Amino acid sequence: MARTEMLKLPDVLAEIGMSRAAFYRMRARGKAPKLIKLPNGQLRCRRHDLEQWLESHEQTAAA
Repeated sequence: MARTEMLKLPDVLAEIGMSRAAFYRMRARGKAPKLIKLPNGQLRCRRHDLEQWLESHEQTAAA
């Protein structure tokens, strides 16, 4: 069984080009990608969840 790729929060922030503060504001509004809180308190995001979140926020360019 293949392991799911888990991204650390700094990796997620770099990929979406967002500051930590802006990400936490978005998270407080319930608009951020799904995160997993590990027993040690660190946050992780599954690659699949991030990809789904990005796709759901895609906008087509007006021609």
